[in-house]
Amino acid sequence: MLVRPLVDDDRPWTNETLRRSWGSTAVARKGELLDAAVLPGFVAAEGNRRVGLLTYVRRGDEVEIVTLHVEQEGRGAGRALMDAVRALAVATGVGRMWLTTTNDNIRAILFYQRWGMDMFALSRNGVAASRRVKPSIPSTSRDGIPIRHELEFEMRLGPSHGDDPQ
Repeated sequence: MLVRPLVDDDRPWTNETLRRSWGSTAVARKGELLDAAVLPGFVAAEGNRRVGLLTYVRRGDEVEIVTLHVEQEGRGAGRALMDAVRALAVATGVGRMWLTTTNDNIRAILFYQRWGMDMFALSRNGVAASRRVKPSIPSTSRDGIPIRHELEFEMRLGPSHGDDPQ
């Protein structure tokens, strides 16, 4: 599995992948809409075939993972993409990586925790604010789970960003 930075030649594939995964290149979370098609990111590839995409935005001392998509789960592309963004964050002195997902995204919730992220916040009925900026967000998942809440996961990086003592 090769992971490399997203380049301009990847943009048509990126746009297609985002539209297929999220219905558009626009991603809503926390009541804010971001155009993931213009963000920096990483591509996972097997040979000449692109098999995964991660986009992110850096704001100050934080990196937010905006999208993570793999063509086939269980092959290591998601882990490789997350490892790449963490390496970038550490190399550039970022103190915190974070992302938002929804309550119905059970496989992702398991994956993020296994990968080492902690659940940081639950925004009860938070999807309502995101639906105001992206009305196409479905009300129910393919598994029949009502999509209502936003869950924020984080990873603290660096010596000054360790876990708070309990």
